[in-house]
Amino acid sequence: MPQRDEVLSTPLQFLKGVGPRRSADLARVGLLTVEDLLYRFPIRYEDRSHLQPIAALRPGHMVSVMGRISSSGLRSTRRPGFKIFEALVTDASGSVRVAWLNQPFLRDVFSSGQQVVLFGLAEMRGHGGLQLTNPQYEILDEEDGETVHTGRIVPIYEKTGSVSAKIQRKLVHDVLQRLPADLPDQLPESIRLRLELPPRRAALLAAHFPSADASVDRLNRFETPAQRRLIFEEAFLFQTGILARRQVAAGESKPYSIQIDERIRESARRVLPFKLTPGQRHTLKEIVEDLQQPRPMNRLLQGDVGSGKTIVALLAALVAMENGLQVAFMAPTEILAEQHFINISRLLQPSRFRVALLTGSTGAAARKAHLAEVESGALHLVVGTHALVQGDVRFKQLGLVVIDEQHRFGVLQRAALRAKGLRPDVLVMTATPIPRTLALTLYGDLDVSVIRDTPPGRQPIKTVAKPESRRNEVHQFVRGQLDLGRQAYVIYPLVEESEKVDLKAATEMADHLTQEVFTQYRVGLLHGRLKTDGKERVMKAFAAGDLQVLVSTTVVEVGVDVANASVMVIEHAERFGLSQLHQLRGRVGRDRHQSYCLLIYHSPLSDEARGRLRAMTDTTDGFEIAERDLALRGAGDFFGTRQAGVPTFRLIDLVRDRDLLQLAHEEAARWFGSAVPAPGAIADLLQAWEARFKLIDVG
Repeated sequence: MPQRDEVLSTPLQFLKGVGPRRSADLARVGLLTVEDLLYRFPIRYEDRSHLQPIAALRPGHMVSVMGRISSSGLRSTRRPGFKIFEALVTDASGSVRVAWLNQPFLRDVFSSGQQVVLFGLAEMRGHGGLQLTNPQYEILDEEDGETVHTGRIVPIYEKTGSVSAKIQRKLVHDVLQRLPADLPDQLPESIRLRLELPPRRAALLAAHFPSADASVDRLNRFETPAQRRLIFEEAFLFQTGILARRQVAAGESKPYSIQIDERIRESARRVLPFKLTPGQRHTLKEIVEDLQQPRPMNRLLQGDVGSGKTIVALLAALVAMENGLQVAFMAPTEILAEQHFINISRLLQPSRFRVALLTGSTGAAARKAHLAEVESGALHLVVGTHALVQGDVRFKQLGLVVIDEQHRFGVLQRAALRAKGLRPDVLVMTATPIPRTLALTLYGDLDVSVIRDTPPGRQPIKTVAKPESRRNEVHQFVRGQLDLGRQAYVIYPLVEESEKVDLKAATEMADHLTQEVFTQYRVGLLHGRLKTDGKERVMKAFAAGDLQVLVSTTVVEVGVDVANASVMVIEHAERFGLSQLHQLRGRVGRDRHQSYCLLIYHSPLSDEARGRLRAMTDTTDGFEIAERDLALRGAGDFFGTRQAGVPTFRLIDLVRDRDLLQLAHEEAARWFGSAVPAPGAIADLLQAWEARFKLIDVG
């Protein structure tokens, strides 16, 4: 691939009009070079080639007008501290009143005689005149006139600190004029011509300063040929980087080989508590085939809550251990690590293999003993949290790493764990179903296995949403289930992002349920302020059936696997994300009993909250839930944190650009399969790729 052009690699601080302050403001949003600036799309486009005369404005329409400020001032209102900045804007045809609510600072921005462009909704006010309320504005200099700011379709950029949309427009326009006519193209010519995509330079010009005949609607939907070409380019570069990583990984070889024979099959049959589903059998076959390859495995195991991923991972671990290798099993929280430890220890009881738990709460003496046994090879499988990646944990021969709920770990933690073994096989598990577009980007360098079925005899969970006014009906229903011998969860949300408030609300709810609602039953409380042994005591009591109702906050992950629990009540369900609601629902329905999820919501509901509740009551399919969640929230919030490892895209919207992502995936695979990279080209590509997409190599 061609090297970046000299103009594109110019630091922004060296451009005319960009001083130290503006340079720092641009850097804060990742804009360091001319290329960064040009690959940041406008947030929208305005057609200022047809600015309306003020006299022609009609109420109810979005309008663009240009005029001069005749007068302006700040007006007080009856509400204490609430002020309105008003201006009268005049053109050759007439005047219009403009008002900005509670923005008193504007009196230092506007002054009489300034020429301004306004964009906003025209509406009738009580006094009978037309008004623009809180319009977007731009102040023009006398020399601006019919320039890049008016008289054309104008790009509107997001304000960045002291760098206004107008300043960015001028900067972008200036650097576009300096681009060489023979600007190197990052797309292979054969692909560009076959897909009928415009050249790179032409695409950059048309994406920022479209021609007069361009459709503003298509521009604002990011559907023009120039925009789609640049989006495809970014997707293609990302996918080639992923394929380069895979090629590097394929060139590695493990310092051991794994064999499968009848002795190992018999060992697996002894620990297997039930017959595997077809989905489990298929994914286990894929994993075992990977384990036998000379290159290290890098596989993602997706499966909805309760689909039986853990037993598949355990059988893979058994294969590794029967071949004389050690296994590390990593969970995101101590509660989940403890639960995995209990389940794995129970299942491996008939075998000769020793299991240990290593977390931040492991006592000093036990930790020292465990570490010595891990180093000597006497311990075969270690379950733990990120404590497993700390420097003093040394394995004798680490052959397999299993990572549960992978998106909860930072990439550096995963890399540190892999570095402890000599290129071990890695199996990543997630119960958060991932839409295909995200899988192509988050996990493009992993092979993907999916368990779509559930263990036989399990019934779909019945989900109902109820307003808080019908809470008594919910409690009555729960009592009926408790009388049948079942157990129930009551989940309380995080309130106002404050653990203290959260804890108080949950504690009051637990007291209320104990003293007034479930007086005949035993109620327990689980929250983040409890010490580890306190949490363990409550969970063990619930798991043993000594508690019938467990009230819990979401400060602590509810990782308790209690087959007898058949009811999940979620208070303030409107406050939860869709994936979180689905994860909580998956805590019930783990046995043959019919299970229920009851969502109690408070009105009024936002459209998004209504959409989440509707999705929950419509389907229990986690993959459909994930697609709806992505559509509702967008990719930026899908996992909630940057630690999720979502790449930093400049142009791609993972919801809007699904088709281009898929096309880029296919084209990159085809190109990589046919082109023979020059020596060192893969290393150069990967270095540029990691810097460009702000990712760290996991392997």
